[in-house]
Amino acid sequence: MQEKEQNSKNPLTQEQLKEYLYYDENTGIFTWVKQPRKGLYLHSVAGTSDRLGYTFIKLLGRRNSAHRLAWLYVYGSYPKNEIDHINHRVYDNRLCNLRDVTHLENKKNSKKQSNNTSGITGVRWSEKLKKWNAYIGCNGKIISLGHFVQKKNAVMARNEAKISLGFHKNHA
Repeated sequence: MQEKEQNSKNPLTQEQLKEYLYYDENTGIFTWVKQPRKGLYLHSVAGTSDRLGYTFIKLLGRRNSAHRLAWLYVYGSYPKNEIDHINHRVYDNRLCNLRDVTHLENKKNSKKQSNNTSGITGVRWSEKLKKWNAYIGCNGKIISLGHFVQKKNAVMARNEAKISLGFHKNHA
């Protein structure tokens, strides 16, 4: 997901944003308070979802991600880094679900990958060794945590590493 404003040379300001939209911090929903063009109605929900579930709002010729607009609306400036959806639901733009984090911090709150076969992130079966391998990715490197006869021991090793490396509690 691209995290920079679509037109970074001339990004929207908080003042422009509030002229057209109202953001409810408790629901994460934007509604129109000024009609930007025909076909959009006052007080209707603003934005459309992309194929990944992110909400985008087109305003003043710019396509903007709703989670970044929420940050701008509340804090008066765009986030310095990436916006992390803490609960992994990218359509949930409530302020309490958003945090400004570095790319590495955001990766530490990743959800389980769809191609995971063990059911546990960082644990895989080694057909060659006939054991469970525990591993963790950190700072661009894969760290092997060992091979285990029992899956539960591999899971424990992975969980201990996750805590010691400061991964977010929601990280899969």
